[in-house]
Parts: sequence; structure tokens; C-alpha cells
Amino acid sequence: MANNDIQADEELDITDKVCPNTFVKAKVVIEELDEGQILAIRMNDGEPVQNVPRSLKDDGHKILQINDNQDGTYTVYVEKVGD
Repeated sequence: MANNDIQADEELDITDKVCPNTFVKAKVVIEELDEGQILAIRMNDGEPVQNVPRSLKDDGHKILQINDNQDGTYTVYVEKVGD
């Protein structure tokens, strides 16, 4: 999944945050987007990449892609569903 054709409307870097603040920060930013817009979230491996995508999906949003950045971080592309 290294090839990225997804164009994000907004980007968020939460590599300096720890759980549960990673999800809280992502949730705040995605709530500011319009339905159908895409948020790219850069996060650390481990708890964030396991929990944040799952929590956003549980909130009804669509996980489009998860890219391994090969530096201990991942970028998750999330489409906002609903307003």
C-alpha cells in the first residue's frame, strides 16, 4: 500500500500524542470536516495505529487506506461519513 493516490483535504500529525489523546485529537479534526472529505492522519506504530482507525470506523467513518511510512509511523486516510 505504499502507492498513494488519495488526495487528503486535511492532514493531522499525532505522532507526539499518546492514547487516548490520539483518538480524541483525530475525532476533533474529523468533526470539523464536511461529509466526504478525507483526513490523512500520521501516527506512531503500536497502540495508535491499532486503536485510532478502529475507533474512527466505530464512529461510522470509512478507513480508505493505511500506509506504512517505513519510519515507525503510519498514515491513515479516513473519509468522513455523516455530519
